[in-house]
Amino acid sequence: MNDASTILGEMNERSREVFRRVVEGYLSDGSPVGSRTLTRDFSEKVSAATIRNVMQDLEYLGLLDSPHVSAGRIPTQLGLRMFVDGLLEIGDPDDADRGRIDASTTSNSEDVSGLLDRVGSALSGVTQGASLVLTPKHEAPIKHIEFVSLSPERALVVLVFADGQVENRLFTPPPGQTPSSMREAANFLNALIEGKTLSELHATIQTEIGRRRQEIDSLARDLVESGLAVWEGEGDQIERLIVRGRSNLLSEDGEAEDLERIRHLFDDLERKRDIAEFLELAEDGDGVRIFIGSENKLFSLSGSSLVVSPYMNADRKIIGAVGVIGPTRLNYGRIVPIVNYTAQLVGKLISDRS
Repeated sequence: MNDASTILGEMNERSREVFRRVVEGYLSDGSPVGSRTLTRDFSEKVSAATIRNVMQDLEYLGLLDSPHVSAGRIPTQLGLRMFVDGLLEIGDPDDADRGRIDASTTSNSEDVSGLLDRVGSALSGVTQGASLVLTPKHEAPIKHIEFVSLSPERALVVLVFADGQVENRLFTPPPGQTPSSMREAANFLNALIEGKTLSELHATIQTEIGRRRQEIDSLARDLVESGLAVWEGEGDQIERLIVRGRSNLLSEDGEAEDLERIRHLFDDLERKRDIAEFLELAEDGDGVRIFIGSENKLFSLSGSSLVVSPYMNADRKIIGAVGVIGPTRLNYGRIVPIVNYTAQLVGKLISDRS
């Protein structure tokens, strides 16, 4: 079979219009589009039989499909790809959508993770899909570290970076911790961290613990090791993926099979450790990319689409990505400019704070 661009180039104006109207009708309400519907508002006077013949030709080319006998047509994955690449008209996000995204960034907090969390929530709310935000790995030098006891089973490790950002994570401390062992562990680390990034600190800690084993109490040593394991496991080697708006894809009137597919998708997302592949998806181009259904193995089982765009720091280096997951019948013309605008806004905010 010819690729989508070749097929589009060989289609006449009537076939293009039929194809475009079927896809737009399907994207609008998710229902198959019949020949009688198209006949009513077609640009030229044609019969329903003529429209049916054109639709049959498009079905033979693999662009349309009939979900039921004698029903209307819906676009196939190939058809959606051809529409997105060759016929989709994309403008700017409207003022209301832009305003809601902007409002999520107005906090004076220097916490980038909190900022991206709010952006993700706003993006899922605006698009009525699930949003993905891949956060950048933080490589600024560390200024201060603190351990805070919340209960015998819960503690907080707090990192203050030289650029003013603050990050904190919960973890389970070793048994028997006391206020003095908490202070000793923090003092031990703060004596080592000046000017070091998190990755540089990791390289130093194990050597220093072994060399100064007699100088640091065993309780404090255990606290240092368990507290830093939190950062080693999530904060340094891989980026963090923020997913918001799961409920948007789990509507009560959805088919049971569709709901199971969406649950499978989110289970996969939550289990996935190598989430940096979202960055790799976006790095092939500096603009928005659209993945439809099985074009991306992560979404092949759920039949979902992903609209994703990278964002860059002040040095024009890609450091993260912003995206929206939804059904294949996403309103691409509206979602693409929103994702593009959000990615540019996030890149500018992070550059301004660096």
